[in-house]
Amino acid sequence: MAKILVIEDEESIRENILDLLEAENFEGMGAINGKVGIKLAIEQIPDLILCDMMMPEVDGHGVIKALRSEPLTATIPFIFLTAKADKIDVRTGMELGADDYITKPCTPQELLKAIAIRLEKQKTISRQSQKTLDELRTNISMSLPHELRTPLNSILGFSELILSEYQVFEESDILEMIGQIQDSGHRLYRLIQNFLLYAELEIAATNPELIEEMRNSQFSCVKSLLTEKARQQAKHANRTDDLHLNLQDASVAIDSVRLTKIIEELLDNAFKFSLEGTPVFLSTLVENQTFILSVKDRGRGMTADQIGQLEAYRQFDRKLYQQAGLGLGLAIVQRLAELHGGELKIVSLPQQETIVCVSLPV
Repeated sequence: MAKILVIEDEESIRENILDLLEAENFEGMGAINGKVGIKLAIEQIPDLILCDMMMPEVDGHGVIKALRSEPLTATIPFIFLTAKADKIDVRTGMELGADDYITKPCTPQELLKAIAIRLEKQKTISRQSQKTLDELRTNISMSLPHELRTPLNSILGFSELILSEYQVFEESDILEMIGQIQDSGHRLYRLIQNFLLYAELEIAATNPELIEEMRNSQFSCVKSLLTEKARQQAKHANRTDDLHLNLQDASVAIDSVRLTKIIEELLDNAFKFSLEGTPVFLSTLVENQTFILSVKDRGRGMTADQIGQLEAYRQFDRKLYQQAGLGLGLAIVQRLAELHGGELKIVSLPQQETIVCVSLPV
């Protein structure tokens, strides 16, 4: 039984609507004005709200503005009931988040049809959200334990072997095992850092003050930083000869730490998903007051569907390819770009090439 809140200051209209809802097996609740309606909506969390436009104290626009700012009521379907429905009112209501407008007087059939359409649309959205949540749970449950366990197994296994059998091993063997332990430690450290960073960015996305602070950041020595970081990563991946740089200097609205993270993740993907001996191009340019950083490789690539489904904790073709990571890299880059007033774009031809571009304000 769907719960519907009716916010209407005219008692006769309110009671008629509530009677109609009861006859159609809805659970109806009435509010005598906007102030009471806001309180009831937050307390009861209805499935849909019918709200009059012209009311004393708090009018319809005030009601929807208040409810859209509350996380618990922000997505509740909202239908305006009004005798005044000129284009300016309709436009204002839609901009505030209204789902529909019904002009009074209306027939019971018109009202019920509007309610049915909005409730069905909300069900579709809920089903899609649940599907996305289920996929996220699956991706996390499949990848996170494996990604934590693999480096830990290496660290524990080699360290136990050294402790119990160190007398029979050559010094070179012990040094090799220590190197494996260190590599696994770095992998585990990066995994944890990315996990914490992504959570931090998701929190920052809900805080206007933090977003403003991030967008007021500035870094000038872009070319020097990117050159140094790119060469370090190419050397680490044994791909020094594959790296090609074409960099312009600029002053960018981001700090050096976050810019370093962007280039680290983009180059890590480019080296990881392309074969040794194939080129990886890193270039920058300034165009229309926008700094554009692009990384191109000639590796596996992505399909249009995969690009459209880009999100955290998702790795494509994981069963087909043995690959490390949680799929957080591009999600972090995308979030960083958006929070700094920029964007991430990907153009890819599977098995041919991939170009990832990050644009940021200068």
